Amino acid sequence: MAEPKLSVRSAKASELAHRLARRENRSIAEVVERALESYEIREAEREPASSFYARLSASSGADIDLEKIIREGRELSQIPD
Repeated sequence: MAEPKLSVRSAKASELAHRLARRENRSIAEVVERALESYEIREAEREPASSFYARLSASSGADIDLEKIIREGRELSQIPD
């Protein structure tokens, strides 16, 4: 049975995969699989911004002006003479 094929239409992605495969002495398929697995693990841990803001709003019970909070935290404090 023939192996499924992945077609990449990006010259940059293809060149990177070939270069990494040569450097790591692996097949291009192994390089791509490992890269995608790493990406999946890294991205799975992140919460989408829309979910974060919805959860934050639901847990606080009121709208929060995050911009205002950030600005207040960035304001320089008065330095005594």
